[in-house]
Amino acid sequence: MIKTEEEYLEAKKKLEQEFQDLENHKLKMKKAGVSEDHLRLAIDPLSSFALQLKEEVEEYEKLRRGQFEVIENLNGIGRMLVALRIFKGMKQKDLADKLEVTETQISKDEHNEYHGSSIEKIQKVLNALDVVLRSELETPL
Repeated sequence: MIKTEEEYLEAKKKLEQEFQDLENHKLKMKKAGVSEDHLRLAIDPLSSFALQLKEEVEEYEKLRRGQFEVIENLNGIGRMLVALRIFKGMKQKDLADKLEVTETQISKDEHNEYHGSSIEKIQKVLNALDVVLRSELETPL
């Protein structure tokens, strides 16, 4: 998951380069007389990295637009906290300053997607992001 604007910009640049490299590789193989079937067999594994990176870039762009996934039973709350910070346009340093912790601590928390964090810590992050979490309980029939 891309967590910072710097990572996003770097990923976009790398993605563009990956697609250019793939096209160049395809052209070289075609000039060498490689058949379409063999070309596809050679290119598919190489393109999987580019496609994964493309998905990450698209996910970050969705988060910036405020398009979040629904979480259930707090599963995914850590990813949601990262997503909310991104949507709010806050850098990790900004959040660290609001929480009076180091940027390194925020980076570690986000890297681990707040795994093992206390409810109190999660509440502090939500408060710093100026977000209210509402929950709705459902009982299975």
